[in-house]
Amino acid sequence: MQSRLDLNLLVALDALLEEGSVSGAAERLHLSGPAMSRTLGRIRKALGDPVLVRAGRAMAPTPRALAIRGEVHELVQRARTLFAAEDDLDPAELSGTFSLQAEEGTVAVLAGPLLERVGREAPDLTLRFLGEGPRDTHDLRRDTVDLEIGVISEAAQTRTEPLLEDRFKSVVRPGHPLLGREVTLDEWAAVPQLTNTRRGRLQGPMDELLAETGRERHLAGTVPTVSTALLIVQETDLMGFAAERLHRRLVDRLGLVWVPVPFELPPLHLSMGWHARYDADPAHAWLRGCVREVVHGIADDTGTPPPA
Repeated sequence: MQSRLDLNLLVALDALLEEGSVSGAAERLHLSGPAMSRTLGRIRKALGDPVLVRAGRAMAPTPRALAIRGEVHELVQRARTLFAAEDDLDPAELSGTFSLQAEEGTVAVLAGPLLERVGREAPDLTLRFLGEGPRDTHDLRRDTVDLEIGVISEAAQTRTEPLLEDRFKSVVRPGHPLLGREVTLDEWAAVPQLTNTRRGRLQGPMDELLAETGRERHLAGTVPTVSTALLIVQETDLMGFAAERLHRRLVDRLGLVWVPVPFELPPLHLSMGWHARYDADPAHAWLRGCVREVVHGIADDTGTPPPA
């Protein structure tokens, strides 16, 4: 006798495999701990597999669970798309979690307004912000993050949408010796500089442009993120860098001062990317719209423009 399909078990299994714990899945699905434990018991019986097993103080997925995780997630997303027309979407009825990956400086300026926007329109929705690692993880292609925001390369099975064209400018602390006068290229290049790069690279497009003039800059060091660099610049004579439009609020918040760059830097293209299977997903499309409007709001809130 064939057992009846229970889509709720599939949704619960997806949450359990993504969260890796009963309590995390219960919170995501707005269930009590005992209710989630009973659901896990039903899933184990239906699959003939324990799914999650104790590993020290944590839970670890079984080999069978790892093998079906991607397929389960895809089935749940397809079902949600099938039963929800975009025109009928009510954000107030959304629940669960969206994972967004971005550089820490981008999260610092984007997360606040985005969390407020989502909190007003979809109060039962949780946003999980993830930082960038030192290497490309291809999380979009593996469908382990819902949305990536940053400088994104085109890849198979992913979609990208341009959000903002920006340029890096140099910044220093108030009272820095460079302030209050016109800075020559030689003076600018001689100042000890701090760059941010998640891969720890010591050379980039800026250095290539300087090399064309027969110069090289005084690179004091590198750190992984923009926000870390700016905190160090705030209390040293090092020169740092920030995106003129995207990071303006962060620069202003830290009381830093823009310094003219004496040559033209290449543009920075900020985009958002997602897995192709979410193209028609109404909830995902709504989230993309929120991100788009928040980024544009941040970029347009420029106040007094920095020196050219």
